[in-house]
Amino acid sequence: MVLTEKLEKALNEQITAELWSSNLYLAMSFYMAREGWNGMATWLNKQAAEEWSHANMLANWTIKRGGKALVDKLDVVPNDFGTPVEVFTQVYEHECRVSKMIDELVDVASEARDKASQDFLWGFVREQVEEEETAQGIVDMLKKAGEVGIYMVDAKLGERK
Repeated sequence: MVLTEKLEKALNEQITAELWSSNLYLAMSFYMAREGWNGMATWLNKQAAEEWSHANMLANWTIKRGGKALVDKLDVVPNDFGTPVEVFTQVYEHECRVSKMIDELVDVASEARDKASQDFLWGFVREQVEEEETAQGIVDMLKKAGEVGIYMVDAKLGERK
């Protein structure tokens, strides 16, 4: 089955969104490193790589299904983010937006009656549940840690593989 034009367009929009997410997390990583939170910077850098990987997975799927994968213009990302709690609150909110985008992409695949693409995209739906939970967990840890405990949270986040 060849992708419908609408589904191909939606997949390409998600590729762009994943690349923008990668840039966002990379900017956050640079910011946190500058602020002296090297563990958080490491975690965010790995998150940036994961988002880049998602873009590649979507591009490869698009090609496999007979479509043309595109890299569109990426909007500028912010470069100042606030306190660690504010940074990870933004991470959580961003992941919630991405979840909504993935849900809408599944809807487009469903409209196209493209069961293979639906199945592929459900993996992203499941991953987004995990992403939201992880980000909210980090926000909760940071809020509970207080001024002294935040250093332990920073060290823990630096252990991400």
